[in-house]
Amino acid sequence: MKKDVLISVSTDPVQDYQSLIDYVKDIQGKVDFLHCDVMDGIFVDRKTISAQMINNINANSSIMLDVHLMCNEPLKSIKEFAKAGANIITVHYEAFSEKDKLNKCIDEIHKSDCLAGLAFNPSTSIKDIKVYLHKLDLVLAMSVVPGKSGQKFMTDVLEKIKELDKIRRENSFKYKIEVDGGINPETAPQAVEAGVDILVSGSYIYQAKDRELAIKTLKGL
Repeated sequence: MKKDVLISVSTDPVQDYQSLIDYVKDIQGKVDFLHCDVMDGIFVDRKTISAQMINNINANSSIMLDVHLMCNEPLKSIKEFAKAGANIITVHYEAFSEKDKLNKCIDEIHKSDCLAGLAFNPSTSIKDIKVYLHKLDLVLAMSVVPGKSGQKFMTDVLEKIKELDKIRRENSFKYKIEVDGGINPETAPQAVEAGVDILVSGSYIYQAKDRELAIKTLKGL
């Protein structure tokens, strides 16, 4: 039976609020999630959408919100993003110098009635995040360096995805595997074959002349 691939469309390529609302209205009903890229200007150089903007998206659409916090102190803002309408909140492993705070953050996301995700950068190994996997609903493998849209897919991440899938199967863990960065018709099948459940797409779908066709192409339909 063919795997059901989910698509989470990134907010990152969209430059202004009204264009983002228009984009969301265009893709809702065609995709599974809106991947809300939240950058604080510290964890990465750029600064992007806020909790208020996510709240406005939630008020103007019915799309599920997959909120990716590329922020230095995510624990401080979990409640704010949950209140704004997040369905999934994903934080970065690298944002925590004190790893006990990461456990606390995962617990806080669950207490806020959201699914909890953990993202890791291309330079981070699976052994570093392994201890948290049993608590997670989602693991986000970054296949580019966070902070800039349109980068090339790093193929090294495929081995890490395979390892995550193996750990999941061997331990009957329930987390979904998501990949973000450089996803297009060439890289999507490689990621899915490695074990990915959710593909994050930014530039490929946003720039497509026929977005619905682009979405179906990534799903392998």
